[in-house]
Amino acid sequence: MRIVLSKTIEEKQPGTARSMSPGFRTGEPVMILSDRDIAWYVQKNLLRIDPLFEDTIRENGVDLHLGEEFCRFNNKAPELDTRKPFDKERYYICRRASPDKGITINPYEHVLATTLETVCLPDDLVGLVNVRSTFARLGLFVPPTVIDAGFCGQVTIEIIGSAYPIRLYPGQRFLHVLFVKTTSPVAKPYSGKYQGQRGVTPPRLDPR
Repeated sequence: MRIVLSKTIEEKQPGTARSMSPGFRTGEPVMILSDRDIAWYVQKNLLRIDPLFEDTIRENGVDLHLGEEFCRFNNKAPELDTRKPFDKERYYICRRASPDKGITINPYEHVLATTLETVCLPDDLVGLVNVRSTFARLGLFVPPTVIDAGFCGQVTIEIIGSAYPIRLYPGQRFLHVLFVKTTSPVAKPYSGKYQGQRGVTPPRLDPR
């Protein structure tokens, strides 16, 4: 697919700005954005990544950096009843890691972390999050994470340790996010309980 960035928005497609991304039409197959497409969304302030570094936008996605807050799972905590209110202090041991000392992920340990960046998606993009290849080759694993269309906030992720201890540092480029263009803008952009989250956000259970 050839993308012509020199055309004006009105020449590409009539309608609202959120549905006028370069080269796309409503009803087309789902597509992964290239660096040029991502840059277009950022320039039009439809996709917001703050802070945005020179190495953030990659060939077909963006790299996100680790924030300072990490939370370990407390293996001495009592049974958690998912139908009762959740007490973060009982089930997580949270602290801020310094850029100099970092934090050690122990073998096969599960740790919650957050991105340095705040990411805000328009109603026609979905983010697919994975660990960068360099860290995956060390044995670190991040379970599949989706950033929903319309979400805005820092991204909380789970990191699963390797067979040996690994030290990570805030500010490292750790995640790679692919942006997928939906076939049309979603009818109900994300407005759930994690909207606007800052730092590591524990589960917000729905007692029923």
